[in-house]
Amino acid sequence: MMFEHGVAFRLNDRVRRIVAPNPGVMTGPGTNTYLLGDEAVAVLDPGPAEQSHIDAILAAAGERIRWVVCTHTHPDHSPAWQAIAEATGAEAIGGSPPDDMFQDDTFAPVRELRHDDVLSTDEFTLRAVHTPGHVGNHFCFFLEEEGVMFAGDHIMNGSTVVIIPPSGDMKAYIESLQRLLDYPLRAIAPGHGDLMGDPRAVVEWLVEHRLQREAKVLSGLVALGRCSLDELVLNVYDDVDSSLHKMARLSLSAHLIKLRDEGRATEHAGDDTWELRAG
Repeated sequence: MMFEHGVAFRLNDRVRRIVAPNPGVMTGPGTNTYLLGDEAVAVLDPGPAEQSHIDAILAAAGERIRWVVCTHTHPDHSPAWQAIAEATGAEAIGGSPPDDMFQDDTFAPVRELRHDDVLSTDEFTLRAVHTPGHVGNHFCFFLEEEGVMFAGDHIMNGSTVVIIPPSGDMKAYIESLQRLLDYPLRAIAPGHGDLMGDPRAVVEWLVEHRLQREAKVLSGLVALGRCSLDELVLNVYDDVDSSLHKMARLSLSAHLIKLRDEGRATEHAGDDTWELRAG
């Protein structure tokens, strides 16, 4: 569907979506900001510190905003929190930024999230689901009344997410995907792109996709022997446009770290090369 930036589009009785004006290769149509509730509003993933987007959020909910909730602290998801909190007095909720690349270091939650924390109002019940993988402080949020999982960058519509070491972790990512199947899901609301139906099929496909890529990493190590990341990325991601190989290199590192920790690959830190573990 078409996405109109700055418009509060109603998805159901409890949720509206405003798409930020930051479309791109990594963000799709733009970052989705979700407004939950009508009387007491939670802003989920306030998005980039783009004034027109902040203005659209405030115009849609204004003084009714009570909370600003962040799935994680990448620059396309959280920086607008501060302007919204200052304008409304809203409580910031989320995980503190890890010591990692690409982080919004301004984010300072008043309420530090833990798995299974609940934000409950007369209108909705929002349950935090810790989903490390993309980055270590990533949370999804389950809207119990609607059966909707707000997935942030854990699941995107239209592409797979980059796993970013050191706080990003491929093993944790796969396990976190499988954790979502413990909930009675009816739809997934991603951080980028439209609502996704058939959540079980979506999650199962993503798990299988990562395992297939892992198999390709192993076959690449067989074919190349001891090799660098730059050599291996050309082999493992030969189905991905070369303009995306810089980001793919991050996910490749995450795959290799998983294989190293499982005793299936060896890292040679001295020259930044990898090979299959003998035996």
